[in-house]
Amino acid sequence: METTQLQTPHMAILPTPGMGHLIPLAEFAKRLVLHHNFSVTFIFPTDGSSMEPQKAILESLPNSINSIFLPPVSFDDLPEDAKAENRIVLSVTRSLPALRDTLKALTESTHLSALVVDLFGIPTFDVAREFSVPPYIFFSTTAMVLMLFLYLPRLDETLDCECRDLPEPVKLPGCVPVHRVDLPDPVQDRKCDVYKNCLFSAKQYLRAHGIVINSFLDLEPGAFKALKENNWPGSPPVYPVGPLVQTGSASGVSGLECLSWLNEQPLGSVLYVSFGSGGTLSHEQLKELALGLEMSGQRFLWVVRSPHEKVANANYFSVQSSMNMNPFDFLPEGFMDRTKGLGLVVDSWAPQIEVLSHGSTGGFVTHCGWNSALEGIVHSVPLIAWPLYAEQRMNVVLLTEDLKVALRVKVNENGIVGREAISEYVKGLIVGEDGKFLQNRMRDLKDAAANALRQDGSSSKSLAELAQIWRDKKSK
Repeated sequence: METTQLQTPHMAILPTPGMGHLIPLAEFAKRLVLHHNFSVTFIFPTDGSSMEPQKAILESLPNSINSIFLPPVSFDDLPEDAKAENRIVLSVTRSLPALRDTLKALTESTHLSALVVDLFGIPTFDVAREFSVPPYIFFSTTAMVLMLFLYLPRLDETLDCECRDLPEPVKLPGCVPVHRVDLPDPVQDRKCDVYKNCLFSAKQYLRAHGIVINSFLDLEPGAFKALKENNWPGSPPVYPVGPLVQTGSASGVSGLECLSWLNEQPLGSVLYVSFGSGGTLSHEQLKELALGLEMSGQRFLWVVRSPHEKVANANYFSVQSSMNMNPFDFLPEGFMDRTKGLGLVVDSWAPQIEVLSHGSTGGFVTHCGWNSALEGIVHSVPLIAWPLYAEQRMNVVLLTEDLKVALRVKVNENGIVGREAISEYVKGLIVGEDGKFLQNRMRDLKDAAANALRQDGSSSKSLAELAQIWRDKKSK
């Protein structure tokens, strides 16, 4: 067994906190194991939060994928309003001693070919190099956002104002222009620590041996062409391997209820509403959404979460509803009775892959986290784009202005999307001409996504190239 372990190429993968980071990495690991005969060890930094959702995903993976949970680190010194991005990076930096011990053990017991970290895992690079293990970045969002990260040091040198005050859109090579309001949250304020961490990380990207990205050539041809032309001296090669989306089947009472209800609805008639595992709305916005869905008269399946008044990613570190409150208590009085038969409201979770692949689903209200956006594309479901945090607004620019597969919501002067506007978006997508146009565009992208993952497809070839590089890497 020991000889086999030393001969089989082995990968270490370090996801940072957040289910959105783990899901594509789990699919990536499965492809390495099933198609390229690798073995994999996941290494998890932890902060004392429940890891049960992560463990549930890990239990569904092949036996040659193992996992190690590093000792919990403390955040007792952080203020309550600390940014999620800062907490994520600290979970990595404070786990470096334990990571060093883990990598030492892996290099002694396996043929460790590389360490793959997500976009927040840059602090691990020096530890990996101590053991002659080449570090790679797994970039879980778009080539367009990657372009911004690589371009950020150059942009920063030219700025004499905050990014949020830029007079002109940012023109990234190979991409549609991005207005200042659509730049990711971490780069809006150049004075804050999150921006400084972003800038530092962007410069460190050049130290990676390669960047693996969950997108595909035909989805973002302009951005990938610009990345390949290597406008940054020393920039690592980029390997598009997407779309990597979650696979699996429904489980539990909620999953069966959703699918049974969908089975009774007409084809293409249901709007699926979900803001991902971390997204939250304010109480006022939650009520407006409920009343807008009711006003539209269209069928809907809504994954509702308890509201939060201060941040839009209150559930980022937990897939449970905010503060364990019952989200149904925040819905408008009588809403459930008035929409009975027209809509189904479920608490906190639905089997999203199976909902999106169901014939009755005709549209998807999404925060445009990249996992959800790719799932919409893979299953050919047109989108109503409702970004909440992180890089989601920038994803929306790609989906609406470049790919043209989504309608974008607009907030009013109070920062709210009103019920009347919501009703019009819903009707336009499910029964209007806008929906028909978006559906046709989505069908084309679905075919392109499937082609990328065929045996001779662009993403499969890219992964095969990477696997060969890692297979050829000799232990030192």
